[in-house]
Amino acid sequence: MNPIFTIPPQNSTDSAQPWQQALANAIRTPEALLAALELSTEQLPAIFNGGETFPLRVPHSFVSRMEKGNPNDPLLRQVLPLNEENNITKGYLIDPVGDLNASETPGLLQKYHGRALMITTGACAIHCRYCFRRHFPYHQQNSAASEWDEALNHLAQERSISEVILSGGDPLALSDQRLSTLLERLALIPHLKRLRIHTRLPVVIPQRITESLITLLTESRLSPIIVIHTNHANEINNELHAALKRLQTIPRITLLNQSVLLRGVNDCSETLIALSEALFASGVLPYYLHLLDKAQGTAHFDLPLSHAMSLLKEVHAKLPGYLVPRLAQEEAGAQGKTLIPPYILKKTQ
Repeated sequence: MNPIFTIPPQNSTDSAQPWQQALANAIRTPEALLAALELSTEQLPAIFNGGETFPLRVPHSFVSRMEKGNPNDPLLRQVLPLNEENNITKGYLIDPVGDLNASETPGLLQKYHGRALMITTGACAIHCRYCFRRHFPYHQQNSAASEWDEALNHLAQERSISEVILSGGDPLALSDQRLSTLLERLALIPHLKRLRIHTRLPVVIPQRITESLITLLTESRLSPIIVIHTNHANEINNELHAALKRLQTIPRITLLNQSVLLRGVNDCSETLIALSEALFASGVLPYYLHLLDKAQGTAHFDLPLSHAMSLLKEVHAKLPGYLVPRLAQEEAGAQGKTLIPPYILKKTQ
């Protein structure tokens, strides 16, 4: 089985944390998920178990935010494997954003000037069905396989890099001890200034925001930026709100959110407005609203560009600018993300 689905082993000195137990106890079959939501298969489109390479995984905490008896719940739609994923769709790729061509060393990608991205692990707390790395060869591209030596040596040599982005999988699937070791080594590289962590784990298991995590981010020389991933306001419950507020105690921290525009999940301006309001109430600024990365198996989530632009135009009309995420598209080989302003809609009609 692809290593993306393994839980990172704990060091012998680590003790199990509540978040690690929640991770290990995640729901792994459609039958268990539907039973928890009091749904039958007859109420849903044809489903399957996700297959060996991308099976269902969803923590109970996230399931508790879904509406029982609602087959169209927007959180359920993000995680339930549908048979539509097995359709082969023209234009949808195994590596839709050109990750492999951007590989400098195993697990270190450099697409844009001044920034590099480390694949720290293949593990995730939740398997989102629209994932753009669902086919990624984590067994070949994992910087942790060599204790990060190759990736760190490259970062030390490339003095133009001032920001390192920890990604995966999910970097917060690493234990605090493992994460601390990595951060200490990154901080020894003098030209690095910022540490960005892209994560969904605190969203689905808010207990992941531990005192030791806060301490190691507080003590790091690098300025921390946490980019969480939420797509719908229903994901932000009281527990997550409290966890995000705890993160705000870290000096110099920046909290941002990125979302993916998904058919049947958040393809409504009022839904996007509610998400921005909920994020700001928790101290997080909307950052990007991504157009779907066209990974094979995700076509049923896609929306036309004109629809996306129309939605953002409506959001822009009702919210102050700082609450409007930037509509963005990642294109393989581009020098940066393609930003799509809502005001150009008139010119394209």
